[in-house]
Amino acid sequence: MTAGVSSASALRESRGRTSFLAGIAAEDQVSQLYDRSGRPVIARRWRGSIGEIDLIAREGDVVVFIEVKKSATHAQAAEHLTYRQQQRIMATASEFVGGEPKGQMTDMRFDVALVDAMGRIEIIENALAA
Repeated sequence: MTAGVSSASALRESRGRTSFLAGIAAEDQVSQLYDRSGRPVIARRWRGSIGEIDLIAREGDVVVFIEVKKSATHAQAAEHLTYRQQQRIMATASEFVGGEPKGQMTDMRFDVALVDAMGRIEIIENALAA
């Protein structure tokens, strides 16, 4: 029985590691897309006291906070973004702009980047608009 538990645990760990690496690869792809389009990524996996933001870019004076979701399809990826995550992203973004010259008056946008199993990217700009 111990061998079965060990092998199940190892399989879960392997799947978790694969998902983690796939997420990092998706973030790399999205970061390159923003950089190539003239919106330089200024932070990756920025961690505040409340949570983490996958990517932060600049588009002129606007700070763009980007949540990257990867799944088999764009629709499935979108389903992974929960209301609770959205609230945490917005609170973390508020913490980030506290260090910007305009502080809380900084222009912000929240994008969601959906990446499917083929590596295709769909950007939903201003996805978390109030």
